[in-house]
Amino acid sequence: MATSDTAPVVTYLREHREEVSDLALTLVGHDTQNPPGDTRDVVSWVESFFSDLGIETARVVSDPTKPNLVATLPGATDRTLVLQGHLDTVPFDADEWSSDPLGERVGDRIYGRGATDMKGAVASMLAVAKAYVETDTVPAATLVFAFVSDEEVAGEAGLPTLLDQYSLDADACVIGETTCENGRHSVTVADKGSIWLTLQAAGKSAHGSRPMLGTNAIRSLCNAVDDIEATLSEMSFDFGPVVQAIVDESVAYYEPVFGTEESHELFELPSVNLGVVSGGDRVNVVPDVAEAHLDIRLTAGVDTEQVLDTVRAVVAGHDDVEIGDVSWSLGTYEDPDGPLVNAVADVASEVTGMRVYRRSATGGGDAKRLRNTGIPTVEFGLGTDTVHAVDEFTTEDALVDNAEVYARLPDELVTHLDTGTATFDSTDVGILSTIIPPKTELSDDSR
Repeated sequence: MATSDTAPVVTYLREHREEVSDLALTLVGHDTQNPPGDTRDVVSWVESFFSDLGIETARVVSDPTKPNLVATLPGATDRTLVLQGHLDTVPFDADEWSSDPLGERVGDRIYGRGATDMKGAVASMLAVAKAYVETDTVPAATLVFAFVSDEEVAGEAGLPTLLDQYSLDADACVIGETTCENGRHSVTVADKGSIWLTLQAAGKSAHGSRPMLGTNAIRSLCNAVDDIEATLSEMSFDFGPVVQAIVDESVAYYEPVFGTEESHELFELPSVNLGVVSGGDRVNVVPDVAEAHLDIRLTAGVDTEQVLDTVRAVVAGHDDVEIGDVSWSLGTYEDPDGPLVNAVADVASEVTGMRVYRRSATGGGDAKRLRNTGIPTVEFGLGTDTVHAVDEFTTEDALVDNAEVYARLPDELVTHLDTGTATFDSTDVGILSTIIPPKTELSDDSR
């Protein structure tokens, strides 16, 4: 059982809440827009922060401009919890912002690119490390802080490099992505599978004034896309009890935003996005070639290859259209009544005083890669709905509450791992099984 007392750590964090905001402002003040994604300066600063605390660090690098950093705070048991975050951000146009995109405090708000995605959560993790050291408290589980680069473009220099070059052996991982917004809180326990494919259509050129003499490749392409969307919208899946529980929680979480019908469709059916279309070069010429890129997402537990076979069969019925490049992946998930999810949800509910949904993400990211290495992984972070937006911000309350959740997690996780206590009791879901799904990544696409 856990032997640490986190009360001094939590008290320290509450009494030094200004320091958590200062850490966030410092991190946001480092320009790490990706591209180009140069994180050398911020990694050096974080490295010095840990060194000043007497915490050992290690750099893991494949691209010198995009280093990753691992810091380890030994615990009282042989359990290990990873707190993971990324240090790069999406780009910004400073002219569009009414606040400083490299950090500005206005009242309770901390503005800046990355404030909520996800330098704010990283700041909370750093505050946790300092609180443990300053209060001379040993965490119940060894805490490994893993900060990566290149996440925003799903680049190889980030987490893939870390997993390839560093032995990251852990009982669990929590990624600090923002999973709480608009007054609703959640822990992300699953991500979706994906199919990214290119459709190519061949037609016959003719003068635009005599279209009947040609074959319009764009029209052929659109017909195929319409057929794919119609076919996938009629599919049905027999979800097992664990996945069904995740689907039900996901629908309940998103209903206030998307509506009931749309939320059911989002998680019970494949989604299809026509992201890129190209074809034709003149308005008065029937196009003889056209190309489209489709992004299809599938709830974890769905057989991605089976859906891809269905898509192939649909396309085969269109003589002028064929599939070019294809990449695909399986969705991954954690048992919503397992030790890691219960630990995060229980602590987060106590800290926020609100229900914490156990839902799926609508896409995929680093959690998928980590689960596929055998490390149980979830995402949790308090923040705002300004991810990637102009005037992105987080709040001091969110930063401090995040820090309290992360600080209390080692003790809570060890307790759940040692006792196997089930705490998930929702009238919205059925009985949960303990089946653990296979975790397989079948393409380089983690988004």
